[in-house]
Amino acid sequence: MPLSLPETQPWDPVSRVAGSSWLFVYALFLLHAFRDTTGFLFPDFVNLMVHEAGHLFFAWGGHTLMLLGGTLGELLVPLLCAVYFYFHGQTYGFTFSAFWFFENFLYIGTYMKDARANALPLVNSEIGDWTLLFGQWNLLPLDLKIGQFVRTLGWLGMSATLAFLAYRTYRDSQPALRPLSM
Repeated sequence: MPLSLPETQPWDPVSRVAGSSWLFVYALFLLHAFRDTTGFLFPDFVNLMVHEAGHLFFAWGGHTLMLLGGTLGELLVPLLCAVYFYFHGQTYGFTFSAFWFFENFLYIGTYMKDARANALPLVNSEIGDWTLLFGQWNLLPLDLKIGQFVRTLGWLGMSATLAFLAYRTYRDSQPALRPLSM
């Protein structure tokens, strides 16, 4: 099956009702995420499974890549889904996958910010991945700043994803321009 860019393969149309409904659902999630103080949102249960599988999947590359593998897995799975939907012009699938990709940044940033404190509950060890990685790279004193930067990227990415969906909803709800007949 040949890949084609959305310019040559049009995006699926977005209805005003469906697009608005999805924007409302995503906005409710953003409100929930903004108000959350635990740093662990309900989608993170899925992200945690993907994270742990990422360690196993990247174990072939040595200790550092295995440690990074959890985070890489969390990012690669939704990114690959987003790429698939992008090349197939599927607006809702692309939006969901892109939103999921950027939502992971909230959890990853929280995990990074915990590198020195090591207070978050862990699944397979007593020391977090980012504690080991930041320690290895002499970045441990910057854990709070790096983690907050990553969380900010997540918020910006989720907002950009919603802006894309809002644009598609608005654009597809406009009447098609017809050339004037003479």
